[in-house]
Amino acid sequence: QVQLVESGGGLVQAGGSLRLSCAGSGSILSINAMAWYRQAPGKQRELVAQITRGGATNYADSVKGRFTISRDNPKNTVYLQMNSLKPEDTAVYYCNADISYRNSGRYATANTWGQGTQVTVSS
Repeated sequence: QVQLVESGGGLVQAGGSLRLSCAGSGSILSINAMAWYRQAPGKQRELVAQITRGGATNYADSVKGRFTISRDNPKNTVYLQMNSLKPEDTAVYYCNADISYRNSGRYATANTWGQGTQVTVSS
């Protein structure tokens, strides 16, 4: 069994910065694409940024130039550096990853979600 655990959320004033981390644990063999999503109250979950194992990135238009996604493959960890935060960035942020792992001696893959971390930006 594998899991993703996020950390780094909190309360920050507009214009401030936060860094989110998401670490995978368990019998992980490799992690392919990793991504951050967010969900604000009353809204659908949306993609914020994604990164391939090789480091290619993609961002939502609303965060381009302000957020940076990165990863540390040996540590099975993905990061989201968030700068120039705005009140509209307030949401629960979720980590997502395509994980290959060992399950009872067999090779398995799963698209896995973290539990989410709250980011609140005050005006």
